[in-house]
Amino acid sequence: MTAPILHGGGVTEAAACFGGTPAEWLDLSTGINPRPVSLPEIDPSVWHRLPDRHVEEAARLAASRYYGTGDAMPLPVPGTQAAIQLLPRLADAGRRAAVFAPTYGEYARVLAAAGFAVDPVQRADDLAAAHGLAVVVNPNNPTGRLFPPEEILTMAGAMKAHGGLLVVDEAFGDLEPDASVARYAATSDNLIVFRSFGKFFGLAGLRLGFVIARASILAAFREWLGPWAVSGPALAISAKLMEGDTEATARSIAARRAGLDAVLRAAGMKIAGGTGLFALVESDRACELHTALCEAHILTRKFDYNPHWLRIGLTPDENGDRRLADALQRTGV
Repeated sequence: MTAPILHGGGVTEAAACFGGTPAEWLDLSTGINPRPVSLPEIDPSVWHRLPDRHVEEAARLAASRYYGTGDAMPLPVPGTQAAIQLLPRLADAGRRAAVFAPTYGEYARVLAAAGFAVDPVQRADDLAAAHGLAVVVNPNNPTGRLFPPEEILTMAGAMKAHGGLLVVDEAFGDLEPDASVARYAATSDNLIVFRSFGKFFGLAGLRLGFVIARASILAAFREWLGPWAVSGPALAISAKLMEGDTEATARSIAARRAGLDAVLRAAGMKIAGGTGLFALVESDRACELHTALCEAHILTRKFDYNPHWLRIGLTPDENGDRRLADALQRTGV
């Protein structure tokens, strides 16, 4: 078995180490909207019945409009992680995999656990005929690197030339709609797009994502996931929210990111990257800073592969900004 990946979250474990109750902690270790949208009213029957076809179809139609896929209906899945777990079934077992790195570690872990040789790559030119599958997270987690759509499509074309698949993870793409290639995936032979629902809307607990690809690939995912893979309430809630005022949500996130940036700059932190939902800071003393913030009951995300990085998510309000600012001032790091 491969070693587990260190993820964000885990406030319960942090509280066990540094004290306090989980509710007292300020969790800045994830890239999730800290101001979750209000839950819409949904038909009470979705709590009582297995997910019916019309409930799923409503969610797929809303997703097609929200992601701009036209007549192509994205497939709901129980979180992007569930789709990642199934990726080895799509790839040619006799070929290598390429992952644009550094990035979300589950791709390399899942592929390696399935027996694939995984090559970390940096540039489109690094993709080779030996690669039967390539993965790019766009915008990237944690660096925020963003490939323009034309470059992504060029990558897809290069992979197609030697019979390979390109997976584009747009989990943080809600705030970068012009960079999305979702509208091309359903008509492409080898392009697959993953979208996350919970990060932008602040509802990660729903465990909902969407896969956008040609019909045969979606049929395979549906078969592998089995019946009723996504709950009726998750489908109904997502349908309502994707057709609601998403611009207000985007403005709220932008305001929170501006607040975070102001705190970090005032503390003299170097912002090395990030997305609309988190900042990546770089410091020679990042590990000490992580520990000092934990002692203040503030959780950030450190990286085992880069001891100079911390990922810091958005606080929910100005009080959270002040709490972070005060803690940074007291750390002396």
